[in-house]
Amino acid sequence: MPAVTLWIDPALPEQAFSRSKIVLASGGVIAYPTDTYYGLGADPGNRRAVQRLFAIKGRRPDQPILLLIADPGDAATWAAEIPPRATELMKRYWPGPLTIVLKARPNVLTELSAGTGTIGLRVPGSDMTRQLLRFLGHGLTGTSANPSGRPSPRTARETAEAVGGAIDLILDGGETAGGKPSTVIDASGQALRLIREGAIPSKDIMV
Repeated sequence: MPAVTLWIDPALPEQAFSRSKIVLASGGVIAYPTDTYYGLGADPGNRRAVQRLFAIKGRRPDQPILLLIADPGDAATWAAEIPPRATELMKRYWPGPLTIVLKARPNVLTELSAGTGTIGLRVPGSDMTRQLLRFLGHGLTGTSANPSGRPSPRTARETAEAVGGAIDLILDGGETAGGKPSTVIDASGQALRLIREGAIPSKDIMV
């Protein structure tokens, strides 16, 4: 059965957000707009929902999944340690296209960390996405709403074509900006390590 698509009314976003909260609480998977592409959202505390997301993506279990959070202060919910260098990066680049990998709390699902003991976190640049996250009261998985290896969708229609038959709800927030994905920096060790070059040049970070 195709996913239901709900338009996010900027004047009354809570109507669509409420529906998504119900779907997520029941173990469902949604698609939602971010500052780059549409993402696939599952409750990161629900193992069955996260496993379902992996199946929808066709993603290997050794590939971790980052989380989008509403505010820098939410990082402590997921990260066991936040070193000073990570705090500085958060101040400089959040909200924005930087994913920071940190040591995960013991209760973080192994599926999210792919057994690495770390978790990638990002505060998105989209006001609408942060509104959704605050309404939900928890983070969301932030992988793009497409099967692995396929183009990332920028519209609700493209999202429906890519994964609409496998998920429960699509939140339509209009066309997203697209562009390069987030830069990913591992700050869990003794020194910063570049995992993926993205929207923020690594030369601006690795100093």
